[in-house]
Amino acid sequence: MRMLHLGLRVTDLERSLAFYTAVGYAKVGGVPETEFGSLTMLQLPDDPFVSLELVHDPARPVEDIGAVNHLVVQVDDLSATIAELAIRGVMAEPPTELGPGMRTSWLTDPDGYRIELVQWPPEHPPGMTAADFA
Repeated sequence: MRMLHLGLRVTDLERSLAFYTAVGYAKVGGVPETEFGSLTMLQLPDDPFVSLELVHDPARPVEDIGAVNHLVVQVDDLSATIAELAIRGVMAEPPTELGPGMRTSWLTDPDGYRIELVQWPPEHPPGMTAADFA
């Protein structure tokens, strides 16, 4: 079994698509008419799979983001990522050191969803594992 992607309801598709494109996602496809609304599939450049689906129905704007605490995106160089995001008009919070080589920063998307940017220490495997909690 494997987690494929998260479907995130958005109020204004174009505004959200512009934000997530500035963050680094690329649109790889979409489904215009479903029972949920239109579906826009997004993929990060180093990820072989779609990881985020923007779900948009103009009749159902986002009214409560409380069910999603935050999304997490791994970056190789947090300082460079924050600088690049600023050039693209996306402001990130100042980085925080969480341990040797582990740094995080936060963004907020147009609907108020929080996104955590994480830079792992160089020897850390890509992603979180049980070893992180030992």
